[in-house]
Amino acid sequence: MKKTLLSLAFLSTMAMLQLNAGEQFAMSDSDRAMYKEMLENNPADIYVEEGGEMFEENLGGEEALAKFLGVSEKELPKYIAGFPRYIKKLGNVVGIDQVLQAMQVEQGKKKTKLKSGKMFSMLAYVKSLANDEVPNIDTTEPHEKEAYELGKKTFMTARGGRGLSCNSCHSADIVGQVLRTQPLPDLGEVASGATWPAYRMTKSSLRTPQRRFQGCMKNALLKVIPIGSKEMVALEVYVTKLAQEKGKKIAIPGLKR
Repeated sequence: MKKTLLSLAFLSTMAMLQLNAGEQFAMSDSDRAMYKEMLENNPADIYVEEGGEMFEENLGGEEALAKFLGVSEKELPKYIAGFPRYIKKLGNVVGIDQVLQAMQVEQGKKKTKLKSGKMFSMLAYVKSLANDEVPNIDTTEPHEKEAYELGKKTFMTARGGRGLSCNSCHSADIVGQVLRTQPLPDLGEVASGATWPAYRMTKSSLRTPQRRFQGCMKNALLKVIPIGSKEMVALEVYVTKLAQEKGKKIAIPGLKR
């Protein structure tokens, strides 16, 4: 009962913070000017470029990646657009970063931590190879269907003392309202699954989708799910599928407030 009351109180508060109060709630004039400038000169481009150099020097670049995945270099962009995806040799649905770790192990090198700037940069570079492709999560593949369903469950399940879920801020009846000066988006419509990794203005750094999920969980006082865990990868599958259903194209690096 207590959790239900907390959730109702949260929704009531959200209802009072309508976007029609004015765009100034979402972004100040100075922030808006900065955002416009960064759209033309995204600071994350530097991270992506560095990620490409590290990927080439340490792992052998696109040729080595294509060989590891069992596809041709020509097929690589479309194949990357299907991540997170089931990789038979790894026996799991995995993210691109986990593939890079597996390549490091295969080459006898030390694994780069998933939650590290180096991995964020390499991940951003590899995913940028699929720019302009529409995500193609294949939910007819049994393992990916299972991951999608787990991701949806993770997205919808209320947790923590406040009884909140991802859906608490992104359901159809909440989208467009304002929380902490930001309008809450439809994750499919804004292509969240296709525009991360992205540069976060408020953090002045490159962040991955799973790192962003962790930030949301922390802000909502939920137990933070580890990057690379089955649940976190599944959550990325679900959110990426939302972008796919809207026909959104991959555009890495993104730019977020």
